[in-house]
Amino acid sequence: MNSFVGESTRWLDDVKWNKEGLVPVIAQDRFSGRVLMLAWMNQEALQLTAESGKAVYWSRSRGCLWRKGESSGHVQHVHELRLDCDGDALLLEVEQDGGIACHTGRESCFYNMLETGRWVALDPVLKNPKDIYR
Repeated sequence: MNSFVGESTRWLDDVKWNKEGLVPVIAQDRFSGRVLMLAWMNQEALQLTAESGKAVYWSRSRGCLWRKGESSGHVQHVHELRLDCDGDALLLEVEQDGGIACHTGRESCFYNMLETGRWVALDPVLKNPKDIYR
């Protein structure tokens, strides 16, 4: 089990939370450097992530904590936690179990690219979402 924190939680005060008490988080693949996803954390999610070494996010659509991989098995093991210069965005360097971060069954949530005025899906579906979420 990986822990990035000591006994004090004062480091949480350095994060500039938005009016909803959230901060945007980019998850980046530790090996390839590819951006996998953007998500949100509240203070509890960030603290749990730092304590456990596994990504925990805040689901804005469900209004609750979301432990990445709890239903899909695609856990994100956090190797680094970084705060940007303004204190209002986080970067997680992660090792992605199963190589799938997106609920669509792709490696990354950023699989669409703008080409001649339309979005084109460039990345293949690695696993059918129906086989991931039962």
